Amino acid sequence: MNNAAIPVTLAPSVAATRFLVEEMFEALRQGSPGNPGITRAPYGEGEDFAHRLLADRATALGFEVSRDAALNTYVTLAGRDRSAPVLMTGSHLDSVPQGGNFDGAAGVVAGLAALVAIREVMPVPPQDLVVMAIRAEESVWFQVSYVGSRSAFGLLPAGALDGARRIDSGRSLGEHMAEWGADVAALRGGARHLDAAGIGGFVELHIEQAPSLVEAGLPLAIGTGIPGNFRYPDMVITGEQAHVGLPRRFRRDAALAGADFAAGLDRIWAEHEARGVPMAATIGRFHTDAALHGMTSVPGRFLMSLDVRAYDAGVLSALEEAVLSLVRDIENRRGVRFELGARASAPVGPVAPAVRTRLEAAAGVLGVPWQPLGSPASHDAATFAQAGVPMGMIFVRNENGSHNPAEAMDVADLMHGIGVLAGWMATPA
Repeated sequence: MNNAAIPVTLAPSVAATRFLVEEMFEALRQGSPGNPGITRAPYGEGEDFAHRLLADRATALGFEVSRDAALNTYVTLAGRDRSAPVLMTGSHLDSVPQGGNFDGAAGVVAGLAALVAIREVMPVPPQDLVVMAIRAEESVWFQVSYVGSRSAFGLLPAGALDGARRIDSGRSLGEHMAEWGADVAALRGGARHLDAAGIGGFVELHIEQAPSLVEAGLPLAIGTGIPGNFRYPDMVITGEQAHVGLPRRFRRDAALAGADFAAGLDRIWAEHEARGVPMAATIGRFHTDAALHGMTSVPGRFLMSLDVRAYDAGVLSALEEAVLSLVRDIENRRGVRFELGARASAPVGPVAPAVRTRLEAAAGVLGVPWQPLGSPASHDAATFAQAGVPMGMIFVRNENGSHNPAEAMDVADLMHGIGVLAGWMATPA
């Protein structure tokens, strides 16, 4: 079969999977209500339901289904040469609290549909084709990035199993994993289910998380990179609790120090934007201590979180030094003390040029309009890149952003994405 014609040959089979796609999304919605939206907490009932749903559907469709020590789920269409490097796709099935039904899940559903379509045209592909449904990608829950994918490669940060605690339960990551059947002892021992040498490439399909494609009027984008980040989830500013009438020169106001930090961080971002250097900075929590604050008290304690991300490792390192310099300056001026707390980070995820080229070619052959797009968010594909796997991404148009109940992906746009994904998986490198 002519490689260039493969995406077109697959197109009718891809279109025929639409009922499966819609049925899967409806089942996911009904099985993980968040009131509003959906909630699939990692290593909790909602996420586990989603993994069981995928495993049941894939088994009924005749695919191989397996799990690893961290309970990631793998769906495999067996290839002719089972020793050859596999081609993989997938995404995560957990969500933020009261999130939308498509963030993460769209990539898993798309992967299953792609396998069904490929098997119709190519019952035995040259090598194994694998869909990975990944656990615990949403770092809001345990404040650790990429728990499932890092566990699969033996890259889970030291101390995460005991030190990371879920925000709603207060229980450790290891406890939650063990509750649902994970082999925590194996993970403590550095068990590695995936080896980069055995993976020919990984492509993650995901809804867009800023309305770039909505703005452009395009259904798809081909990813150009995933930002790395550094995070301080539990920053504390300590000043001095005082009477509201205290003159300014005597104050050690922790809240104003927090305001200085926010304004300074925004200046850093604006300076980078003016130079055309892409980055993002977010203060997700920003508040005085509820146990101490009051209308007639100068705040002596202020709490916040910080997430800074960029597409270049050098830029990211320089940004962290700029943030630390800002902290030192505010401490000196305000007479306060910053406690940064535990630091977390994730590496920059570079897209492999060869994978990107093949995705672009598949979109071109199918006549699907697209644009290049750097991801504004973190994705498990970055773990694959860190491990040395050639990685790519497909983004699908999504109104209203993500991480909220109003995610509004059109299934017709997703079907275009499945066509491009299936074309990549079925085309030999």
